[in-house]
Amino acid sequence: MLNDLLLLLFFAIVSVRIGRRLRLSNIVSYLFCGFLLGPSALNLLHSYEEIELIAEFGIVFLMFSLGLEFSLDKLIKMSRAVFGVGALQVCVSFLLFYWVCQFFAMSWQQAFTVAGVLSLSSTAIIVKVLTDQQRLQSRTGRVTIAILLFQDLAVVPLLIIIPIIALPGLEGDIMMPLSIAFVKGALAVAVVLSIGRWLLPKFFDQMASLRFDEVFILSTLFITILAAWFTQKLGLSMALGAFLAGMMLGESHYRYQISADIRPFKDILMAIFFISIGTLLQHQVLIDDFAALSLIVIGVLLAKAFTITLAALIMKEKLATALSVGIALAQMGEFGFILIALAGKYELLDAQLSSLLIATGVITMTLTPLLVQYSQNISREVLHHSARPLRLQKPLPGQFNNHTIICGYGRVGQIVSRFLKTESLPFVVLDRDPMRVKEAREGGEMIEFGDAASREILLLAGIEKAKLLIITFDDIGRSLALLALIRELNPDVKVLVRTKNDRGLDKLKAAGATEVIPEVLEGSLMLVAHVLFLSGIPSRRILQRLDSERKIKYQHLHGFYYGESSQSKKSEWHIEKLHAVTLTEDAPVLGSYVQEFHLSGVIIKSLHRKNGAEVVISEKVRFQAGDVVLLQGEKNSLLLAGKILLGKLHEPPI
Repeated sequence: MLNDLLLLLFFAIVSVRIGRRLRLSNIVSYLFCGFLLGPSALNLLHSYEEIELIAEFGIVFLMFSLGLEFSLDKLIKMSRAVFGVGALQVCVSFLLFYWVCQFFAMSWQQAFTVAGVLSLSSTAIIVKVLTDQQRLQSRTGRVTIAILLFQDLAVVPLLIIIPIIALPGLEGDIMMPLSIAFVKGALAVAVVLSIGRWLLPKFFDQMASLRFDEVFILSTLFITILAAWFTQKLGLSMALGAFLAGMMLGESHYRYQISADIRPFKDILMAIFFISIGTLLQHQVLIDDFAALSLIVIGVLLAKAFTITLAALIMKEKLATALSVGIALAQMGEFGFILIALAGKYELLDAQLSSLLIATGVITMTLTPLLVQYSQNISREVLHHSARPLRLQKPLPGQFNNHTIICGYGRVGQIVSRFLKTESLPFVVLDRDPMRVKEAREGGEMIEFGDAASREILLLAGIEKAKLLIITFDDIGRSLALLALIRELNPDVKVLVRTKNDRGLDKLKAAGATEVIPEVLEGSLMLVAHVLFLSGIPSRRILQRLDSERKIKYQHLHGFYYGESSQSKKSEWHIEKLHAVTLTEDAPVLGSYVQEFHLSGVIIKSLHRKNGAEVVISEKVRFQAGDVVLLQGEKNSLLLAGKILLGKLHEPPI
């Protein structure tokens, strides 16, 4: 096994290196590597069963990562495109390929599987190519992403159905086995999502509070594999459980950190998976059936381009956009290989058919960068007219563009974010204090849990397209290391650094800081001035806002979420802080009037209902279960007020 693993890793490195020079996708390189190592070429591997077991975990982590990318808000905002164009494309393509397979005398189970495989396109390759060509935010890019989202969703029922239709002797009534499978699937969804909603946030709060990266990573791996084990015990695919686990964590503020932590495992295991798929390629089949393979490749490209274009036109997209999207998505996708592996495991597809499908995927995916690059030009030539390049549109939900990244959400980070919010400037905040992140999110702030010093976290926060980055923590060593990483990822982004004094100013400037601003109140206001100026706000408005802030005086700086990492000094005890309290079902204040709650040294700054809506506090407003009460005051008074609100003290409100 060890010899096979060493050979596999060595050939993978060499294949990717060669593939990069030829501008091929890593997936294609891994498939070619598997072909070389497999029985049809050099036949150097022997531990196929062990490799397949490891490769199966590659699918698990890929589906987990896919689940992290899904959110209900994203689907709702893109519902017309996703469930309109996307659903129509999958249905039309599936029916067309199913009919063709039946025409060539395949069994209905084989036809169903092949149709499912060929209906999907490559999310990984398409997103990367569109990003590299800066077309992700164009109309073509947005429609393309919508179709890919639905295709990714369509994988889930296929993972349930394929093992069912592979049952021996299943020629009569199929509804009963399918109904049982979908009931099990519904049970898995209900159990996993319930755990994810009620237990996992508290679990990850505890793990994050330990501040040991390895414990957080181990927790993520444990949850992923546990969900996969659960669905496997129900007789379903492990990939389904992993997808559900990712989806339930996709709504949490830990999703960036989890995604960054899981990526190395996913990438390595997915490489092994694609290599194992490559070993299934049979060169004899490719030689003997070269003419058939060529026809299949051309047929798949034309058929998918036609069905996708047709679906987009039916949903009233412009012809140029529809044709461009159709050409870009004409290839087979990486999830097709997962379905091929699953069908092979249940002996639905024979070796020859599997080999032809894998070869089709390799060839069409190799052609994808060229197809995407020239899709607009091809569509314009076909339509015999020239069109203006599509202008950039509003970013898709969950994506960032021309925004500000704030590293750290202490007092300085909160002052900066408040000014940016007032000016309606796009920004994202990163902080590693789980208590602070939790309370800030409950208070309606835009913040994500993540270590800004992580390359993956910065990439997820959109560093490559950021206009400005602000380092608010006072640690010259960390700031220098972060500056080196920032300049590697985006040499053009402007970087502002906050320091306690000017001792390390020269080092920070030399490391790439655009401006270095010293300390607390005046430092914060100066930082805000730079942020607003670099964001295009008029100078007069900046001065007016800064003057207004100075008049309020230091002790009324709106408070800040102190978290666990804030260290209060005696000179700062009078500074007011913020504390968010969520009222439980048994809170004693439920039903009482908000304005009747009084406690020395504490005021209610704002009140949000369970659905997130902010309530204007008046004499008629009462406390309700699920309310988020934002308190302002000194730290000890805040903690006492929180306990009284939740009934953890026997002392009633005064």
